[in-house]
Amino acid sequence: MSLIPVTILTGFLGSGKTTLLKRLLGEAHGQKIAVIENEFGEENIDNDILVTETKEQIVQMSNGCICCTIREDLRETLQLLAAKKRKGLLDFERIVIETTGVADPGPVAQTFFMDEEIAETYLIDSIITLVDAKHAPQQLNDRQEARRQVGFADQIFLSKTDLVSAEETDALIHRLKHMNPRAPIKAVHFGEVPLKEVLDLRGFNLNAKLDIDPDFLKEEEAAHDHHDHAHGEHCDHPSHQHGHDGHGHHHHHDDDVKSFVYRSDRPFDPAKLEDFLGAIVNIYGPRMLRYKGVLNMKGTDRKVIFQGVHQLMGSDLGPQWAEGEARTSKMVFIGIDLPKDIFLQGLEQSLV
Repeated sequence: MSLIPVTILTGFLGSGKTTLLKRLLGEAHGQKIAVIENEFGEENIDNDILVTETKEQIVQMSNGCICCTIREDLRETLQLLAAKKRKGLLDFERIVIETTGVADPGPVAQTFFMDEEIAETYLIDSIITLVDAKHAPQQLNDRQEARRQVGFADQIFLSKTDLVSAEETDALIHRLKHMNPRAPIKAVHFGEVPLKEVLDLRGFNLNAKLDIDPDFLKEEEAAHDHHDHAHGEHCDHPSHQHGHDGHGHHHHHDDDVKSFVYRSDRPFDPAKLEDFLGAIVNIYGPRMLRYKGVLNMKGTDRKVIFQGVHQLMGSDLGPQWAEGEARTSKMVFIGIDLPKDIFLQGLEQSLV
């Protein structure tokens, strides 16, 4: 059985997660989706959509979707759904998990790394974070959970942009890119997002079947190589943090969630790199939100694809380096107050 893709939907209270979910559940899209809700949700979806008043944990929708509330552990819920699917009692092709508004999506993502049975059944497709354009600036200032949700994202949807000025939207996008240059940002209205922009994004692959885009760091390259761009959207260098793009983005925010990129044309020594990564994950793991890379390792002609969430990381052999392709290792780290100089120095010392 091929792996069941899972989308994790996160975002602060009022950012529009429930609106987006209702759309997924109510629309005739021909896809069989199981939705798992964390039950201390701000607004329970069932009241509006579910026809049946039931104590049952799993409810079938008219369009073939399934809705399921977690009253115990996520792991047990996933195992239950997989077992019912195997026995032919439930038919679904994918899962969407809605986390509560104040949740850190880290533990949800870690469930898919830690448990072998879960890892053999499911594949995280992506973590999608909804950001409320009107209230985000304040939420990002006040609440670390909101900043962490941005750091975890593979895709950011910006809701309620119609309630703020173009300048405010620009400033917010600038700030979000500073925190997480990996995640594309799209403005959306009331959950009217084409499904193809929500499902099968493949933002989170760590499987033998690697269709990871080797150019996934193109965006950061734009960020770090070209400092003469008109909109300065990507740069995160102190010298560029003063009204440099016509909109006067003065960076008042020194957010604790930041990202940095490392690249090298020299191969890594596998043993040295493993020791170094093991050490930093031990010390800084809880503050390391997402990190991933395509690595050039001594001793193999194939790319090594590596990624992690908090203390859990894994790697896989990817495709062969193409004829004439520059064997450049590229890594991105997104975390809370990570000591960039220690990381960069340790990575340099892990090269052959």
